[in-house]
Amino acid sequence: MKLKERKATELRLKTVDELADSLVTLKREQFNLRFRKAQQQVTDTSRSRWVRRQIARIQSVLGEKKQVA
Repeated sequence: MKLKERKATELRLKTVDELADSLVTLKREQFNLRFRKAQQQVTDTSRSRWVRRQIARIQSVLGEKKQVA
């Protein structure tokens, strides 16, 4: 499943539940990428970096929302 890159401003418009769902999806993808890397089956090496950064963006926005609430 290919998710498009989201900027932090776009992520701030989403609800906490939507962000949590996206986070679970990305963490699952990161886990699968880690296993494929160990088995040397990675086709897109930059994907793991992209996923890691998206996870960081979502966690940052979740932290901001938590502070405001």
